[in-house]
Amino acid sequence: MSKDYKTIEHSSALQRSGGDPDMKAGPGLLIHRIVCYVVLTFFSLLCLFFFYILIINATRAHYDIMRGFSFFPGGSFGTNFMSAVSNDTIPILNGMLNSLIVAGLSGLLSVYFSAMTAYAIHVYDFKGKNFIFNFILIIMTIPTQISALGLFTMCSDWGLRDTYIPLIIPAIAAPTVFFFMIQYMKSSLPLDIIEAARIDGSGEFRTFNTIVLPILKPALAVQMIFSFVSAWNNFFVPSLIIDTSTKKTLPLMIAQLRSADFLKFDYGQVYMFIFLAIIPVMIVYFCLSKFIIAGVAVGGVKE
Repeated sequence: MSKDYKTIEHSSALQRSGGDPDMKAGPGLLIHRIVCYVVLTFFSLLCLFFFYILIINATRAHYDIMRGFSFFPGGSFGTNFMSAVSNDTIPILNGMLNSLIVAGLSGLLSVYFSAMTAYAIHVYDFKGKNFIFNFILIIMTIPTQISALGLFTMCSDWGLRDTYIPLIIPAIAAPTVFFFMIQYMKSSLPLDIIEAARIDGSGEFRTFNTIVLPILKPALAVQMIFSFVSAWNNFFVPSLIIDTSTKKTLPLMIAQLRSADFLKFDYGQVYMFIFLAIIPVMIVYFCLSKFIIAGVAVGGVKE
């Protein structure tokens, strides 16, 4: 009885302590964790350092920036901001609005129709299903530059040059977003839910919009961020399509800084241009960032 009592007491102690004492953090494991935290902290600070430099230089005057690096902000933020927004050669606010329209609509169309395509491949069973899936994956390997000439010729023949249609509508076909969506559905969208909705008389579009999309919210948020940033930073395709200065997106306007007269180059204004260019991306990221971990974690594990 004494041995059984001691065994039971030992088991209770292990449960209270959270497991086997030998599995607890020893000196070696503690050192390993410290090294990992130090390395991760170093790389995190290294990534944030360049954003810090950008913000600091956006508050400094041109001659202060020419003197060298400073850890402390300057007092020319307002001056640089007014100089940037009042620049007639590079209308930065107009470019931000143009990019916001293109990136926002591209992200929404890409996420919605890619989710719809993934839903059709995942839920329905039809002839040629595997062929269509593999064909979409093959498209992922084709660079944008290969189809650029055909896109340019088509836009010229159809009168779509200097419009936003060629920048927005092609975003519907997004193989990468489709692949992520279908992987997420395989791990988190039981087909029993779809069957139950059909039995209750729900139509396919209603099922997709009211039942499936809320389940896919983390995946939609993650891909919305990636699609928005990709469209926001896109320079190659807009440079082929857009000619009018007032319709140019932000990357095209930032590229104009290369042709600026070096003697009239205001570094404070340049840093303010770049600072204003990343603000919308940061806002979108912070608004949707809480879904990133959940979306990547669940989408990468198949039950």
